[in-house]
Amino acid sequence: MKTIAVDIETTGIEPDDKITVLGIDLPIGSRLFLNTGDREYSEATTERLTEDFDRVVHVTATASEEETLEAFAAFAEERFDGKSRRKEDEFKFAAYNGETWNGGFDLPFIRTRCREYDIGWPLCGPYIDVYEVVGTRFNVSKKDLETTYGELVDGGLNATDPFEDSGEAVEHWEAGEFEPLLRHNLADIRRTRELVAVAEQYCSTSHFSMRSLEPINP
Repeated sequence: MKTIAVDIETTGIEPDDKITVLGIDLPIGSRLFLNTGDREYSEATTERLTEDFDRVVHVTATASEEETLEAFAAFAEERFDGKSRRKEDEFKFAAYNGETWNGGFDLPFIRTRCREYDIGWPLCGPYIDVYEVVGTRFNVSKKDLETTYGELVDGGLNATDPFEDSGEAVEHWEAGEFEPLLRHNLADIRRTRELVAVAEQYCSTSHFSMRSLEPINP
């Protein structure tokens, strides 16, 4: 079953804060949906990201959060609708503290912002949170993404992340400096997917709390 890693960047953690980037990493490359806040985005940035991260990166830049979510929802409906899926095309979504049994960040935030614009839930399919697995099934010094990736994988992607803390993501977006923000998101989704691969090498199916993200009444 293929892994599709999901991660978002936001202007904060309050219910009325906005999503600035929604990124997913697939085996064939990465898709980033950027809310520019009605500012210019240079396609040269996408070319640099593809070259530096050594795999295809596609950026969809839109003027507002609503347009970003609409673009992502349209992409997800086409790519992950589940119709006539072959065995080799089966997938699961994965995140790092995206949604756990007692909390998480990314998925609750996406739900709230989709509800704001009456946009249907876009992530329909099975889901695992690798934070729950690596935090309890491996002996790591800290449970943050950077530390677990550095200790369990090779740490190479940590060097591609330009930020020391999440506050920098907000500052760069507000300044219209999108490239560092996109690099940070790319590093996160690729670290997440690589951690899933490691966890699958050493943990059994019972260690993963896989659940469905399909709404009851979409």
